[in-house]
Amino acid sequence: MKIAILGTGMVGQAIGSKLVALGHEVRMGSRTAGNEKAAAWVEQAGKGASAGTFADAAAFGELVFNCTAGVASLQALEAAGADNLADKILLDLSNPLDFSQGFPPRLSVCNDDSLGEQIQRAFPRTKVVKTLNTMANPIMVDPSRIPGDHEVIVSGDDAEAKATVSGFLREQFGWSKVIDLGGISTARGTEAWLLLWTRLYGALGHADFNLHLAMKPQ
Repeated sequence: MKIAILGTGMVGQAIGSKLVALGHEVRMGSRTAGNEKAAAWVEQAGKGASAGTFADAAAFGELVFNCTAGVASLQALEAAGADNLADKILLDLSNPLDFSQGFPPRLSVCNDDSLGEQIQRAFPRTKVVKTLNTMANPIMVDPSRIPGDHEVIVSGDDAEAKATVSGFLREQFGWSKVIDLGGISTARGTEAWLLLWTRLYGALGHADFNLHLAMKPQ
């Protein structure tokens, strides 16, 4: 499959490297052609990896991952181009974290809106599925890193797109437990989880943890 990764940071590189290793063709997009971080990733990832602008990557990918920082996601997706994203599934991994006042961060969007919803409104022809934003990037592509049961969550308005993403997460990344939280408005909950996640990270001193929903048997 041809897959686009928007963003050159740790999340984008972790997702891209895993997908290349699985045999997919992956193009990493950034603001400008010739981005140094993207070029270094291509060299490291090897055959199947390529780089270009956000628009190059979005046009290339059959499936698109938004791995940009939340404060820049809308601008990055605008640069990717609405036509290049039309009728495609966009896995939105971003979080609206505002570090302008230091750590721990605040949320720039919360309560009655979410970044996931803003993206869906801005790109109505794109099938936005919020997922993988509740954990550190090594766990995204290797859930076995955390022993025992734990979950990944999907949110989105298109049921077929969520089913496709859920299958992709199971088959490609090894997630056995996927929770469908509902429509894209439920991204308000998963994005708000980052307020607790960042505090747990500060208290524990590491990011090797994830959500697990323990339930009474029905």
